[in-house]
Amino acid sequence: MANIYISLGSNINKAHHIRCGLIALNSHFDNLVHSSVYESEAVGFAGNNFYNSVVAATTDKPLPEVCSILKQIERDNGRTASDKKFSPRTLDLDLLFFDDVICDTPAQLPRDEITKNAFVLQPLAEVAPDFYHPVVKQTIGQLWQAYNNPQQKLWKVEFSNP
Repeated sequence: MANIYISLGSNINKAHHIRCGLIALNSHFDNLVHSSVYESEAVGFAGNNFYNSVVAATTDKPLPEVCSILKQIERDNGRTASDKKFSPRTLDLDLLFFDDVICDTPAQLPRDEITKNAFVLQPLAEVAPDFYHPVVKQTIGQLWQAYNNPQQKLWKVEFSNP
């Protein structure tokens, strides 16, 4: 069984799409642990605030299948292949880690934005503080403790899991 970590983000009908994403992830993966949900300003473009969270889970599915499942869940929630990188999202699912795999295809692992964005790192630190980042050689908890980007503000929101 592989340990996987997936970030969820939405800034269109945010609570609805995060809930739909969680329901779908729960139907495909085992032992889901969901972080708190955080709200943050859009990064890289002017747009509505995002809800962001992270799920830890286990799976016996191979990496390409996991990536395919995540893309299908996004499509099922209104995401299209033509969506630009920095634009509003119904649901954005990014595989952050697949055990300690380091690769560029079928996904960049570990995902580069882990160390750059508070909206990924803080919820990840909630569910995986002791997980060892195989590239930067620190735990997620250590990375979050050392994180310093005052321009990225986020705050916890009330959210009831489905």
